[in-house]
Amino acid sequence: MTMVQEPARTDIVDLGEKAIGDRAISAIVDRRREIAEGIVELVFRAADDGDLPRWEPGAHVDIVLDDGEIRQYSLCGDPADRTTFTVAVLLEKEGRGGSRRIHEELRAGTSVELRGPRNHFPLHESQRYLFIAGGIGVTPLIPMMRAVEAAGAEWRFVYGGRSESTMGYVDDLRELGDRVTIWPEDVNGLIDLDGLLGTATKETLVYSCGPEPLLAAVEERCQSWPQGTLNIERFTAIQIDTSADTGFEVELAQTGITVHVPEDRTILEVVNEAGVYVPTSCTEGTCGSCETPILDGTAEHRDVVLSPDEQDAQETMMICVSRASCPRLVLDL
Repeated sequence: MTMVQEPARTDIVDLGEKAIGDRAISAIVDRRREIAEGIVELVFRAADDGDLPRWEPGAHVDIVLDDGEIRQYSLCGDPADRTTFTVAVLLEKEGRGGSRRIHEELRAGTSVELRGPRNHFPLHESQRYLFIAGGIGVTPLIPMMRAVEAAGAEWRFVYGGRSESTMGYVDDLRELGDRVTIWPEDVNGLIDLDGLLGTATKETLVYSCGPEPLLAAVEERCQSWPQGTLNIERFTAIQIDTSADTGFEVELAQTGITVHVPEDRTILEVVNEAGVYVPTSCTEGTCGSCETPILDGTAEHRDVVLSPDEQDAQETMMICVSRASCPRLVLDL
């Protein structure tokens, strides 16, 4: 993901603390361990040993690196434990370097700033659940499974990966019983999605997280399922045709200024240049960091964070990618 750092200006109006779900947390790496090939688990505690913010299954936190770059990771520990946050970080060798730095720099005792938690992948109440994960996409689903197990709901989990040695938390998941299926590709091939999703199951919610090919295949097979059944979390942005983009005006209600967003710029870029700093990290519409309330006007949503219903509600937008579908937007900035 491409990082956006705070502009090098002295007149910045920092609205970071007003961002949705955004709060800075001074933390320390309490423990670190390798849980699979290329995956390290990091357990954080508050620097003052106080309670950490509450969170629910599906939430993630930002890890802020020394130079201001930010990476998001799903919380995969116990929401009832207010003393620690737990994340698992996959080393992405072809990535932009954030995961490599975390692997190399964050050791037990290292101080770090966290932000959040935020939750754009909430667990909804149901009688039955089907969880499908690929690779590191297992992390947000772990606390979900434990929650539905505690609630007495029916559930099943299918977990795919290149090989078992590259799949985190396999031993822990096996302790949850025969409702968990570990599906290494080098042994079993691709997950049998036709068998899992070929027939819609009454009153069942499907939760899936992982690489884009898996999510696209899950989406395709859930088209015949009832609306609202499928819940997914993406790590990558969708492809958008920008050839017809046009400019528009954005009024910033808090700061009292109006800016013009040309066809080849984003709202985030223009707002930052105007001296209003909005925290962000992915700049691709995948993390939710720049979520901004809409006070007036209609957005053309291009993110993968908000659900279709949330997009239709026109209450917030991700200003790193989404645009106006009207001549003028009024945002709570």
